[in-house]
Amino acid sequence: MTSRVLVVGDGVLVAAVLKLLDFSKACEVIHESQVPSQAPVGVELALVLDDAWRPSVHALAENVFRAKGLPWLRGFVAFGHGFIGPLVRPTEAGCSFCADMRTLMADVDRREMWQFRMQLATGGGLDRDVWATRTGLLHMANALVAEVERILCDIDACRVVDHVICTNLSTFDTERHFILPNAACPVCGTLPDDSPEAAVIPLDASPKVNKNSFRSRSIQALASKLAHDYLDYGAGLLNGKVQDLITPFAAVSVNLPLLLGDEGTSGRAHSYEECEVTAILEGLERYCGLEPRGKQTVVCDTYANLKDCALDPRTVGLHDPRHYLRPDFPFQAFDDDLAMDWVWGYSLTSHRPILVPQRFAYYSLGGGDGVVYETSNGCALGGTLVEAIFHGILEIVERDAFLMTWYAKLPLPAIDLAGSPDIELQWMIERIRSTAGYDLHCFNATMENGIPTVFVIAKNRRASGLHLLCSAGAHLDPMRAIKGAIQETAGMLLRFDEKLEAERDTYLRMLHEPALVQQMGDHSMLYGLPEAEQRLGFLLEGERSVQTIEEAFHWGAVHSDLRDDLQDLLDAFERLQLDVIVVNQTSPELERNGLYCVKVIIPGMLPMTFGYHLTRLEHLDRVLTVPMTLGYTDKPLTRDQLNSHPHPFP
Repeated sequence: MTSRVLVVGDGVLVAAVLKLLDFSKACEVIHESQVPSQAPVGVELALVLDDAWRPSVHALAENVFRAKGLPWLRGFVAFGHGFIGPLVRPTEAGCSFCADMRTLMADVDRREMWQFRMQLATGGGLDRDVWATRTGLLHMANALVAEVERILCDIDACRVVDHVICTNLSTFDTERHFILPNAACPVCGTLPDDSPEAAVIPLDASPKVNKNSFRSRSIQALASKLAHDYLDYGAGLLNGKVQDLITPFAAVSVNLPLLLGDEGTSGRAHSYEECEVTAILEGLERYCGLEPRGKQTVVCDTYANLKDCALDPRTVGLHDPRHYLRPDFPFQAFDDDLAMDWVWGYSLTSHRPILVPQRFAYYSLGGGDGVVYETSNGCALGGTLVEAIFHGILEIVERDAFLMTWYAKLPLPAIDLAGSPDIELQWMIERIRSTAGYDLHCFNATMENGIPTVFVIAKNRRASGLHLLCSAGAHLDPMRAIKGAIQETAGMLLRFDEKLEAERDTYLRMLHEPALVQQMGDHSMLYGLPEAEQRLGFLLEGERSVQTIEEAFHWGAVHSDLRDDLQDLLDAFERLQLDVIVVNQTSPELERNGLYCVKVIIPGMLPMTFGYHLTRLEHLDRVLTVPMTLGYTDKPLTRDQLNSHPHPFP
């Protein structure tokens, strides 16, 4: 039986397609000038074609054809480019709105283009595109008919399933872009409501890929799939890959395009191939951490009404009460009767769902609503939920130890790196010394939880450039903690020397006026000044004990299943009466590749913040008592004794 195809629209493109379909005899064609309210009987495929761009027509086609279960394909012209696809299948995720969103977000002028699209959606659309030449439209018509024949005969050979074909109508250069379905799409998205049942996290077995790994899935094996699904200059969730050729080790950054701007994410390793995979994964982690993308928030209430099943925001640290009184402070003082959005998390200590303020479970690049400024602290991605939680905990431990060291001015023992027989470690140290001109100083920053943690300082041996750079690392394998901290430090070396010299006066003012430290980069740049070195004198000056790596760290045995390692971490926090709460941030975009993203929250641990005015120490008494627990002081500290300078975390 001959297939029936509905062709909708008028113009040169429609006329050319009708002529080619009639000539090919591949199908029976029904032509309508506008999207009909009822699709003709027996139609297997609809084409919606235009010499211009009319989003309102595409929206109507989505409504009509989705209701009838009819697949449809669009072809149109916008700003000198011809677009074909994607093939919209009503029973599958992905639609024309997803395609518009992905392609517009990849545009440099995405904000203006998105607003323009919204205007077109309500205003009828553009007239015929001035770049839509007859030759170009005929080229598109031939490509469209070829896709129609593939769809009707062998859909597996179709090039527009989940893809858009984009042709420059001046040069005829053609690109094919994968369209990742948008889980929050108002047309085809089906996000479930957040619920306590869905928040439950079972700790399933998570065998490691090998005895030397702390991953349960080989992410490297996913490299090509990750690049295909997420990294694309024309329509990708991520774009703008750049290889860093300046810093001592390999580094790759990719861009996460947002309406508010670009958010760079990076990967650091010893090969650019590995760096690219890591950068993509960090970009996906950042994407999931910005806002709920896997479920819809449904709880908006006060803590006073929810306290029996909710986290007390005070236990996670608030800002200085004096700052909340400032008229320009971007956050609102917490009150038990303050209404806010809540999401469901899961306590791995008490084994129950628990409501968490959405502001604590996600972050918004320093945006100003809610009661606190929250960062990506505790966000992590993994091949299993166990893996993601494990690494999320380690990040919290690392940053808590860094801040504890800073605020309490802990005179940590030094670690003798030169005495280590690890060849890779010695190569890393020598490369940083010889190519960048920095000496590394490593200190044992392990806190009362016993998890191996280091504080690393790179000190410049040259007469110019950033003077000091600090970082931290935490891991059950101390060598991984050390190497991870060195990698983080290396990522800053040499890249900002010119910036420091050009803006030296600005950072000198910050040295004396800490309120001027407002952005993430200000913290590390401030300590690029030689004048700031004295603030780290509690680590760099005076006599102190020196430990070998073996002497410094005493964590128990690691296991072949990451679930057992995670349980050891949980046991350590339970002994300290610290809860471990997990919010599952995983979105459908990640689930398609078996990836998981979480936010780990450990009330009482010190949260990393950037901006001097955004420090969060209120109600967190561990910063006062842990120094005594570790034997650095004879009695608890007072808040007046805490370090009053901005921290140097990069």
